[in-house]
Amino acid sequence: MQTKHPITDWLPTTKKEAELRGWDEMDVVIFSGDAYVDHPAFGPAAIGRIIESEGFKVAIVPQPNWQDDLRDFKKFGTPKYFFGVTSGCMDTMVNHYTAAKKRRSTDAYTAGGEIKKRPDYAATVYSKILKELYPDTPLVLGGIEASLRRVTHYDYWADKLFPTILEDSGADLLVYGMGEQPLREILSLLNKGVPFHQLTSVKQTSFITDVVPKNKNWKDKTLHSHEVCLADKKAYAANFKIVEQESNKSFANRLIQPIRDKQIVINPPFPTASEKEIDKSYSLPYTRLPHPKYEKRGSVPAYEMIKFSINMHRGCFGGCSFCTISAHQGKFIASRSQKSVLAEVDQVVNMPDFKGYISDLGGPSANMYGMKGKVQSICDRCVAPSCIHPVVCDNLDTNHDPMTEIYRKVAENPKVKKAFVSSGIRYDLLTPSYNKKGDTDSMNRYMEQVLRHHVSGRLKVAPEHTAPETLRIMRKPSFNHFKEFKKSFDRIDKKFGLNQQLIPYFISSHPGCKQEDMANLACETKEMGFQLEQVQDFTPTPMTVATVIYYSGYHPYTMEPYYTPKSHDEKKQQNKFFFWYKKENQDWIRKTLSNGNNKELLHRLLGKQVHGATERAFDKQPHANNKGKSNPTKKEAFKGKAKQNKPHFKAKRTK
Repeated sequence: MQTKHPITDWLPTTKKEAELRGWDEMDVVIFSGDAYVDHPAFGPAAIGRIIESEGFKVAIVPQPNWQDDLRDFKKFGTPKYFFGVTSGCMDTMVNHYTAAKKRRSTDAYTAGGEIKKRPDYAATVYSKILKELYPDTPLVLGGIEASLRRVTHYDYWADKLFPTILEDSGADLLVYGMGEQPLREILSLLNKGVPFHQLTSVKQTSFITDVVPKNKNWKDKTLHSHEVCLADKKAYAANFKIVEQESNKSFANRLIQPIRDKQIVINPPFPTASEKEIDKSYSLPYTRLPHPKYEKRGSVPAYEMIKFSINMHRGCFGGCSFCTISAHQGKFIASRSQKSVLAEVDQVVNMPDFKGYISDLGGPSANMYGMKGKVQSICDRCVAPSCIHPVVCDNLDTNHDPMTEIYRKVAENPKVKKAFVSSGIRYDLLTPSYNKKGDTDSMNRYMEQVLRHHVSGRLKVAPEHTAPETLRIMRKPSFNHFKEFKKSFDRIDKKFGLNQQLIPYFISSHPGCKQEDMANLACETKEMGFQLEQVQDFTPTPMTVATVIYYSGYHPYTMEPYYTPKSHDEKKQQNKFFFWYKKENQDWIRKTLSNGNNKELLHRLLGKQVHGATERAFDKQPHANNKGKSNPTKKEAFKGKAKQNKPHFKAKRTK
């Protein structure tokens, strides 16, 4: 149900809506691959509101039809300053296809979940159309698709290397990462009369040029050219290490990558947004609703998932090798003030269809809010891609009390029945065996607060694997630390009589993972009482260590070669081990493990079979899906399968 807002409360999506505001010419027109949801969690809306807040006239064209007479691309004519193009909140290809390259049946960012409302490689397609129609009008690319494709990158769906998206799209300027700071500087310079082609010194932007402009403030690092990358996989891998390190430095170098007879210039990033800056972005006049044009087409699934949620911070210092969060949002955490978070809570609880439940108080990783280096100068010299791998940095302040305090204050709101923490929690930050110098009392206070008041019977964490070598490649801690965390979880659960479940996430087919590693994963998790359901197959996405290994065969930091399962059969077989308890998989598992050193794994996993069931599988093991019963029967153990296998609609699921 929508509040009755006048149509002028949304950014205009048609010429008529613009005229109702008294606008006959746009300063900026944004084209987006997503439906228009006027909410701070949706990047296209956030960028539009920032442009508006700087005093510019901005329109948004959501999901333009690229297959007809292109009237959607023409309806606002030529803007005064530039066109903005984004594929939306997800890379188009991740949005469209599964890890098996099958077309998804729904689109979470489209009204009614309808598919085929945007093309593959949407940012490139939109840009090419606009450049054909308006060749002399500047075009700025932004969003995650642009951000992760800013240099030579591997595209899993085409199975080949692509050049920078600037080359394929014909765009004039690319903004990578979170766009508020570079966008405000671009608008300020344009407002002062600086010609668009002279915007070569704006941080966190990239462009293609014949001659690299001089800049005395930055040192340059040259990457292997696109052509060299095409010919040499090791050169491509070597590029990634430089790009990742420079993207996460406090004081980075400018990167140059040759392509044909031109040069790609990637300016250093802005410093991490301050509390004041990020608060400003969240205080803009969002309606927090989808545009009324979608009322008859159905709800936008991604919006339904987050409309009663609160995002408390950005960024992630985990550096997981399969994750794109730090590549887009940055390694350092940008946190909102407590005042800003609580102000948004007040907005949410006063929405007309709010029923008392806040769906999430979180971020990319729920428990990184407010965390940063104790001594900034140490962070300024750091080039490590992760602050918590292979060990937790001595300079990292992992105090959980600021989060615990916010959770308590939200829970005390009289209109809040319950505020969930649904974002994934970094269990390693809450495990003294791993976070050795962390404040144990702070960890316990946080855990007790979360488990008692902010969990809907299930706590999600992501050990991701059990094999030491695979975990090392993932930049994740030893599985032994997850076992220690489970002990803490069980202790608190028993102390307060909560009868809650611990739900672990795992990945199959990750670089470095062999079939016997998956068999051992199945054994270890079974022996802990888990029946796995929250699992996924590794999907190579641009700008991750794991994708570089997948394509090149080499780790970009060590140049060591690694095995990666690639074929459909290999990936499918690895995935079967997650579901060892399903009868249809057990004959295959028995046949696969019935030789050599794998017999012990077979005995641990399936034991002696009785009528297709596992005789000893659950005789002595408590089951994670059994509401705390310590000794369930076999029949009980196979009941209670998790039903919450819902898609996670953030840029990438948390680690």
